[in-house]
Amino acid sequence: MVGVLGYLADQHDDSKPMLVFLMPAALLLTVGLVYPAIRTTVLAFTDASGTFNGIENFVWMFTQPEALVTLGNTIVWVILVPLLSTAIGLAYAVFIDKSRGERVYKMLVFMPMAISMVGASIIWRFMYAYRGPEQEQIGLVNQVIVWFGGEPQQILQNSPWNTLALIVVMIWIQTGFAMVVLSAAIKGVPTEQLEAAEIDGANPWQRFANVTVPGIRTSLVVVVTTISIATLKVFDIVRTMTAGNFNTSVVANEMYTQAFRSGEPGRGAALALILFIMVLPVVVYNIRVLNQQKAIR
Repeated sequence: MVGVLGYLADQHDDSKPMLVFLMPAALLLTVGLVYPAIRTTVLAFTDASGTFNGIENFVWMFTQPEALVTLGNTIVWVILVPLLSTAIGLAYAVFIDKSRGERVYKMLVFMPMAISMVGASIIWRFMYAYRGPEQEQIGLVNQVIVWFGGEPQQILQNSPWNTLALIVVMIWIQTGFAMVVLSAAIKGVPTEQLEAAEIDGANPWQRFANVTVPGIRTSLVVVVTTISIATLKVFDIVRTMTAGNFNTSVVANEMYTQAFRSGEPGRGAALALILFIMVLPVVVYNIRVLNQQKAIR
């Protein structure tokens, strides 16, 4: 931002009105983004008392079992949620494309996006609710298990299945976003290309793989990267459903726990720094793909 302002200052006097408009944005970015980022980076190399301790916080992060579980859970989240949400959303968009009642079908799948993360978490806590084998189950999942002759399970306490149960909630929320974006992209694929492929003898799968998918590649990248970033930052679902207990914690939740619950702001800042580093390649890749698409156009 400073470089942009300097460049404009060197230009013709007509740039002065532009500087007036840019200054508030530059000030807000500095106060709300740049300074906190610098402060967090410095804090990541301090202990609970604020004394510089080198890389001890990062050593703790990559050596302690609970921290390694947190990092492992985050990796599992960022692999499964974007892939499954995008795959399910894409399949749904293809199957309902141009069908009767398409708007209603889209609304039903997109509806979870209108619910807050906390609200969705509370809904799914009821879905996973557990009661003893002799009692009547109030959770739908355990009731289905009982109907099939199984024993009710404490789903949110049984590791590692509890992490997968939390991931289902995020997939349920993000699938609607993927479906809406990809459905719009599919409608943008030229009909002439699909008809030409059909005339050439391509079956429906070949038309989808060789015409539709390349035509919506940019939208696929945007969806996957957007969901990946949201997944890396997931906090509400874990905090509401398990509070990170039973080996379900992720980086964002552990960052909060260390900084505000355990009195270790340095460790929390170190986790925040790692989270930023994990998000950065996804953002850079997204920008590169979009720039390549612009160059082609």
